[in-house]
Amino acid sequence: MPSPMETVITNMRALGFFQFLLPFMLTSAIFYGLLRRSKIFGKPEENVVVNAVISLAAAFLVWAYPILIGVNIETYLSQFFFAGTVAMLVIMVGIMAFGMFLEKGVGKLLEEKFKGGGLFGGLLFMGLLIGVAVFLSSGLLNVFIPGGVETPGFPSEEMIYAIMFLVFAGMMIYFLAKPEGKSKE
Repeated sequence: MPSPMETVITNMRALGFFQFLLPFMLTSAIFYGLLRRSKIFGKPEENVVVNAVISLAAAFLVWAYPILIGVNIETYLSQFFFAGTVAMLVIMVGIMAFGMFLEKGVGKLLEEKFKGGGLFGGLLFMGLLIGVAVFLSSGLLNVFIPGGVETPGFPSEEMIYAIMFLVFAGMMIYFLAKPEGKSKE
C-alpha cells in the first residue's frame, strides 16, 4: 500500500505538475525577475503588467517545446535538481567540517581571502564546472541533442567524476601553493 505522499506525487504527475506546471512556474519567475532586474521596459514598479505578460508568454513558449516534440522533461529536471541539491549539500558539509579546524571560522577566512579577488574567480569557475557536471549527469543534454553524446569506451558518468576530481585537485593546488604576501601592482 503506497504512502499518502506517494499517492499525492503520483496524482500530481498524472495531472502534469512535474512535466509542465512546476517548470513553467519556475521559468516564468526567472524571466520576470530578469525583466525587473534589467529594467528593459523602464522602472519595474511602473511596468509590472508588461513584465508579467512577457514572462508568462515566454515561459509558455519555452515549455511548449518539450511537449510538442514529445520529450519527457520531468525525469531530467528531477535528476538535475536532485543532483544539484546533493552537490550543494556535499560542499556545505565539507565547508562545515573544514570550519571545525579554524580558529575564526570559515566565514572570516573567506572574507579575508575574497579581499584579494582571485578566490572569487576560482570559486565562480568551480561553481560553473559543478553546474555543468550536474547538467551533464542529469541527462538534460538529451533534450538538446537527441540521442545524447557518449564517449566510446568511457562512460559519461565516470568521465564527469574524473573531470570534477581533476578540477578540484587543480583548484586546491592553485590556492594552497599561491603565496600570501605578494600583491598585484
